[in-house]
Amino acid sequence: MWEYLSILTDYEKIIQVGGLWLLLLVIFAETGLLVGFFLPGDNLILFSGIICKVKPELLGLSYFPLVSLMFFAAVLGYFTGYWFGYKTGSKLYARKDSFFFKQKHLEATNKVYEKYGGNKTIVIARFLPYIRTFAPIIAGVLKKNFKSFVVYNLIGAFLWIVGLTAIGYALGEIFPNIMDYMGYIFTALIIITAIPFIRLLLKR
Repeated sequence: MWEYLSILTDYEKIIQVGGLWLLLLVIFAETGLLVGFFLPGDNLILFSGIICKVKPELLGLSYFPLVSLMFFAAVLGYFTGYWFGYKTGSKLYARKDSFFFKQKHLEATNKVYEKYGGNKTIVIARFLPYIRTFAPIIAGVLKKNFKSFVVYNLIGAFLWIVGLTAIGYALGEIFPNIMDYMGYIFTALIIITAIPFIRLLLKR
């Protein structure tokens, strides 16, 4: 089991193969495309903060330029999701389940909107797996005020990117050998970030 988890969480190899562009693509796709709901955005963002401290040569960028590019990818992703939802409209609710689309994810996102309202959801959804993929799309479907969407998109992206990379950078500074324990850290992060989504499904 642990061998299987180590393969799933071998983000160092992912970065080595794809580099900066793959990292930015994952962030963009997970926040802007239906096909990106299963991507490990949280883990890669946290990992990028760690390697900025312990292995900066992997990405070839210092902390602030890297954070700026990831922030841009996250903001652009939400704008893309909003545009997709705006163009698709209510037809999305009649769409059949497929590998890249699940009605249960759409319903769970609706629950977050009902509980927190549109503006807060745009921010909170950044930290919830699956929800962060569907939140901007639903905002577009509902034709939420675009100016308001822009503001909370920027706030959410800033908190998500800067928050996780800062935690990762700090961990790399405090624990120089942290790369030896990445599998355990990412497994714990997957479980922690999945808890709110599981609770929403159970309440449904």
